[in-house]
Amino acid sequence: MDTNTINIEIIKQLRDGRKSYKKIAEQLSVSENTVRTRVHKLIEDGVLEISGLVDAEALNGHRVVMVGVKLQTMNLVKKGAEFSKIRGVVSVAVVTGRYDLMLMVLLKPGFGLLEFYTEEVAKIKDVQSVETFVVYKAYNLKVPYVL
Repeated sequence: MDTNTINIEIIKQLRDGRKSYKKIAEQLSVSENTVRTRVHKLIEDGVLEISGLVDAEALNGHRVVMVGVKLQTMNLVKKGAEFSKIRGVVSVAVVTGRYDLMLMVLLKPGFGLLEFYTEEVAKIKDVQSVETFVVYKAYNLKVPYVL
């Protein structure tokens, strides 16, 4: 297997972030040291992050929403980076279509949509409009607990 193929296979094996390097090495027929070295390099390069994820639906009072953001500026990358740093934001994507950015946001009791918009989004300049899409039921959606 080439380097890229091994890296992808290691990443697939790490879907369960607790799986041992030894078991991964055995399944891929490479050394445990190879797996360890590759994982550390992938993390260092920003390709891989091993983290605990939660199902927000299973946490009492928590909810995931998607937010479409239309901006008054074309500096999409800078604004995306700004949004990525505010409370509750799990991820930000610069997108095509009627919105400039799509946010995935985690809410909890005491930090709902009102607080998200009035305390967090209000800090960011050049927001023309937002549209909220409440996730009522999700499949395979797990998010880091960012609150």
